Amino acid sequence: MSSATATNEADPWLDRHLPTLAGGAVFEIGCGGGRDTRVLVNAGCTVVAIDSASAAIERARAAAPAAEFHCQDLRAPWPTSVSHVDAVVASLSLHYFAWAETVAIVDRIATTVRAGGVLLCRLNSTNDFHYGARGHRAIEPNYYSVDGQPKRFFDRAAVDRLFAEGWNLREVEERTVMRYTYPKVLWEIVATKAANDG
Repeated sequence: MSSATATNEADPWLDRHLPTLAGGAVFEIGCGGGRDTRVLVNAGCTVVAIDSASAAIERARAAAPAAEFHCQDLRAPWPTSVSHVDAVVASLSLHYFAWAETVAIVDRIATTVRAGGVLLCRLNSTNDFHYGARGHRAIEPNYYSVDGQPKRFFDRAAVDRLFAEGWNLREVEERTVMRYTYPKVLWEIVATKAANDG
């Protein structure tokens, strides 16, 4: 497992992708307080971002006022301004759902990205022991109730299954980051939409 380290204030995972993303239309799923949104806007991207927490959306608006924000569950219909975008960014936002719902969300993402467009995604690893990957009640395999909240963890086989239809996996790497108080283990994924899908 490789290591990518950042401080709690900076998690520069998008930096290496910015030359590809710059100037493009980006849909950000689960923007939180706007840390990544600000990076994308500063790189010249046109960003539409969603998050289910109203307080997070307010912080994100302050961090990146040029972006368009919507407060909504990501399972709800997406904003009408999101169509055939160049890229989707989903950092640690796809892990709250049952497997069937997770697959359905990734399928919806594929209908949103233009052919050849990119999905930059980070998913909890089954090795993410500091943040719930062990010691909690199982709902489904690798899907636990963590302090009352459902949370999914992925091994490599699950990553491959999730992106088996409509995507070409370009990069899949298990990484350790210092985004929070303790080291967090996650999968960092770069997938492109298959040209013959939609």
